[in-house]
Amino acid sequence: MTSECDPNPENEDVTRQDQERFMKEALLMGEKALAVGETPVGCVLVLNGKIIGSGMNDTNRSMNGTRHAEFLAIEEALQTYPRSIFREVDLYVTVEPCVMCASLLRQYNICRVFFGCANERFGGTGSVLSLHSDPSIDPPYPVYGGIFKNDAIMLLRRFYIQENENAPNPRSKRNRELNTEFASDL
Repeated sequence: MTSECDPNPENEDVTRQDQERFMKEALLMGEKALAVGETPVGCVLVLNGKIIGSGMNDTNRSMNGTRHAEFLAIEEALQTYPRSIFREVDLYVTVEPCVMCASLLRQYNICRVFFGCANERFGGTGSVLSLHSDPSIDPPYPVYGGIFKNDAIMLLRRFYIQENENAPNPRSKRNRELNTEFASDL
């Protein structure tokens, strides 16, 4: 085991092929979340090329707003590894971590974060706030976005065209169509 990971993803310790392989695993977790009616966010935690934790959102079923994919993956990893291991762990997540999760990752000293698409409403690693790099709190961590971005966006679009009977004021979505075009396609 190494003592610390190099935060630069261009180094040999994590290739583009590795990034894509682990992001595909995160996307599978997002698909599982979608299949059970959860917001389709999935993630995996990787230590030395091995997945040590995985998670998908569980906020709708549990009625607990803190049951985000990142929390569940960390909870799983902590069953086997000490908290100190996170200095060597990379997170692959389909959607940019929200403010709450970005703060959690900072507190756990995560090594690096790789994400699919930005989180324009609640993003904590650049879209709304930059908790990952604020020099006034715990050590910063680098983030790298855009890995399978369109796949991550399509997961979210597929979720948001569904009916949500748990919504406080449900709006009919019977006539909505799935938008499969991206700005880069136009």
